[in-house]
Amino acid sequence: MNLVPVRSREAREFVRAWHRHHPPPAGQVFAVGAADDQGMLRAVAIAGRPVARHFDDGATLEVTRTASDGARNANSLLYSACWRAARALGYRRLITYTQEGESGSSLRGAGWRLIASRPPRAGWHTPSRPRAGHGNDHTARFLWEAP
Repeated sequence: MNLVPVRSREAREFVRAWHRHHPPPAGQVFAVGAADDQGMLRAVAIAGRPVARHFDDGATLEVTRTASDGARNANSLLYSACWRAARALGYRRLITYTQEGESGSSLRGAGWRLIASRPPRAGWHTPSRPRAGHGNDHTARFLWEAP
């Protein structure tokens, strides 16, 4: 696998086609891809501002999506590349989440560490801020941090 630059539109289309349970994120700071030896895109990672506002301190980025067609070790390659890119851009912290039932093996393979678990939420809807469900409510999440 080789790292390749990926434009926003292409990354979003790849996520739409291959991600198991989320649509593409609303925005991004950068995206990176993994291609096979023939140049075919096999996986992407998108990094952007943290979703949780208390992490959005100007020094932290979040890997908001990764998606793969099943290519072996592609996500670990991308998690490592995202951390190198974030540091090169001046960020001091990079985080991401996994859901209950996901092993986190790609993150461990890239040297990331599990720092917290988040209990399931009933959803993001509140009377003051109406939100539609995305099919992943009532699912525990795990917070990871780059080394």
